[in-house]
Amino acid sequence: MNIGEIGAVLRRRWYVMAPLTLCGVLAGAQLYQSVPVSYQSQSSVALLDSAAVAQLAPAFGNPIANAGGSLVVTADVLIRTLSGADAARDLHGLGVTDPYTVGFAANASGPMLTLTVTGTNRAKVLKETSLLTDFAGEQLNALQAAAKVQPAYFVQTAPVVLPQTPKPQLKTRYQQVLAVLIAGLVAGFTASFVLESMLAGRRRRREAAAAAAGTAPRVRRRTRHRELDATALLTGYLGLAFFIPSNLTLPGLGGVGTPANVFALLALFWYLATWLTGRIRPAPGTRLPRVVMWLLAVSVLASYLANASRGSSHKEVLGADRGLIGLLVWVSLVVLISAGIQDRARLDVLLRRAVVMGAVVAAIGYYDFFTATNIAEKISIPGLQSSVAQITTLDRGAFTRPRSTTAQPLEFGGMLALLLPFAIQQAFDPARAQLSRWRRWAPVALMGGALPLTVSRTSIIGALIVVLVMVPRWKPQRRWTTFGLLLGSVAVFKVLVPGLIGTITTLFASFVSNSDSSTQARTVKYSAIVPYLEERPLFGRGLGTFTPDLYFFTDNQYMLTLAEMGLLGLLALLALFLTGIHQGGAIRRLAADESDRELGQAFFASALVALVSAATFDALSFPMFAGMFFLTIAAGGSYLGFIRRAAPEPRNVESPCLPTAQLPTAPLQPTQLQPAP
Repeated sequence: MNIGEIGAVLRRRWYVMAPLTLCGVLAGAQLYQSVPVSYQSQSSVALLDSAAVAQLAPAFGNPIANAGGSLVVTADVLIRTLSGADAARDLHGLGVTDPYTVGFAANASGPMLTLTVTGTNRAKVLKETSLLTDFAGEQLNALQAAAKVQPAYFVQTAPVVLPQTPKPQLKTRYQQVLAVLIAGLVAGFTASFVLESMLAGRRRRREAAAAAAGTAPRVRRRTRHRELDATALLTGYLGLAFFIPSNLTLPGLGGVGTPANVFALLALFWYLATWLTGRIRPAPGTRLPRVVMWLLAVSVLASYLANASRGSSHKEVLGADRGLIGLLVWVSLVVLISAGIQDRARLDVLLRRAVVMGAVVAAIGYYDFFTATNIAEKISIPGLQSSVAQITTLDRGAFTRPRSTTAQPLEFGGMLALLLPFAIQQAFDPARAQLSRWRRWAPVALMGGALPLTVSRTSIIGALIVVLVMVPRWKPQRRWTTFGLLLGSVAVFKVLVPGLIGTITTLFASFVSNSDSSTQARTVKYSAIVPYLEERPLFGRGLGTFTPDLYFFTDNQYMLTLAEMGLLGLLALLALFLTGIHQGGAIRRLAADESDRELGQAFFASALVALVSAATFDALSFPMFAGMFFLTIAAGGSYLGFIRRAAPEPRNVESPCLPTAQLPTAPLQPTQLQPAP
């Protein structure tokens, strides 16, 4: 179904679309009038050492001032105290009844706090901000008095920014109104196509009855619009995902609000419209990826309800909402590929386009590496804003780590490692033998060469997995040629980029000896996850709620999944990885020719890369890596369905002969014709 046909359905069913849309508009207007405007006021205080502590402290010096050797630790203690239930109860008694937050000031390197109060009464909010500012100083003094610190050694609070005049917060109000409008449009859209499907079914039954009675059915004119299919829509998604930096998002949506994700959600509406009108049906044998996505969806929804039931903060609620949006994007990709693509040739086209675009992203990474810049910093698109503050180039050793259009070098390397097996398979594909060598091998060279440039263990491990999975299955001649090319590539890197191979070797050596600071930081965080897991072991705290500004970086997708979705979410995640591995192995086992067997091995290698990479960084938090992962999982299920339908039926005891449709059609030779005795 194309855009013209969708518009024609909405025009025919205007009596459904218009009233529901109007209800959404009226509800939005009522919400705009009834919901009061929120006002927000802020103040900032800094912690200052006492004059006495600057001198040689006696044995009874100030332990709070010297906790950890920095007042930042003292500020953290004060933040936790003000955020506790006892402080909230005391503030409520003083008249601070509106929601408030206390945290470190943004872009501040010292012990500076920002106090924020939000309410609907402008004058009351200003008064409450002043009370909260004074209360912060009183609480700090009470903490030190409880520790028996002499007053001469008290750490003091100094107001840096006095309580500001409350400003109206219209963004939340507009978001609520927009949500109601979108709900009305979605309801009208869905109801219009449900009605169209019902009427179309009734019309087909009437035409069938007329044909049985001998009456010629009325011929309906077809539109002349170009047919729109899932491959075309997914190509648009790939273009937006690869060539718009993944840190640029729509305001208010955070990391999931990339243009590519929004486009994927709109494409899901196209599929629903096409499916409801009976134009498309999921291909047989492609159900497995969608079943696993149902398991993931159940775990995400369970964690969302768990987050709603534990009295989470406003930031955690917003994070959980963004987690639901991310889930819808992943479901869109899986449904569009596994159920929307009906022709294998179109699926081949989609994978080739993904490899070509990934090669272009890798080429941009070369520019970043050799110019020591970050091209994503120079890209600015009106209407989009960066979801990551202060994106700058990252260095390791003497080298700039490229990230191209991704959000981080780890995402850049992980995404290329996912696509590298398919680039290799397409280069060897006999169906593309008529193309020149550079067109077939340029993506392999660009992606494989860009992986070491990230100076990342994740990238090197991903490349090694691809080699160890794919090369042993090749014939000896191709295998030894590959080993020679790999050794030659190492020599080229040593000549063109002196010190790179040594830096990578040092990375792995420090990892083995446990002397690397980044590795030690990761292992320390593993034990820090345990209290959150013990608190909510089954369903977790909610997808998207365990953010670094509220908690800490995990750098491990499995640990993050345990914290956010509990054991159920971890099982769903493992089921996704194992589904990809199973699909690759099944494709290879059922394939009838060598090209399909190598394709199955490529899916196997890609899924194994995702399984291992998830232990090295929070992979699904990055939109480009997550998009490519779910794309490959769904494509594997779709290919498996095509190959299963083309595979011959196995023989069994009841029917040891081949079915009639699969009997050989070659004519008998004259020598096979024997006269009857």
